Amino acid sequence: MTAALAGLGVPVELHDLATKPSEQSPRVTLFLYDLVEETATRNRAPSTVIVGGVPRSRRAPLSLCLHYMVTAWGGSRDTEQRMLGAVMQRMYEDAILDGPELAGSLAGDTAQLRVSLASMRIDDRARVWWAIGRPYRLSVNYEVRVVDLDVTTSTQIRPVTERVLASGVSPLPPGVTP
Repeated sequence: MTAALAGLGVPVELHDLATKPSEQSPRVTLFLYDLVEETATRNRAPSTVIVGGVPRSRRAPLSLCLHYMVTAWGGSRDTEQRMLGAVMQRMYEDAILDGPELAGSLAGDTAQLRVSLASMRIDDRARVWWAIGRPYRLSVNYEVRVVDLDVTTSTQIRPVTERVLASGVSPLPPGVTP
């Protein structure tokens, strides 16, 4: 998400908010406060891959939905509100992160991360601030879906080496009449 916000004109940083960010120069922080499993994709079928000529079965990736709190720091409240407005405009205009916007293990991947404004009541937002031991500040919340974490293990698939075919009529089970 930091790459998507790069053109704001102020630093954008991932922050755990354990310490208060400096307000000497304006900045925007992204705080990952929650991640949940994307249950709609939970029961996807495993995939088969060939490793060294041996077929292996791999479970589908773990799909996550990430919840971020975006906060502007420094300057006046008016400046902070304008910064949050610029963040919201940028995230609305570029709601799908893909290609060169992806970094780290997602760089060069075909993944698409969909970013949307997460509506939260003010008391729920205040609980997030209370949980990290900071006084409430104006912030907006975003949801990023679907982040897939690949499974690192696989199991060997034993190939079928023989089959038995039977022909004819099967007898009816006892007690069943035609």
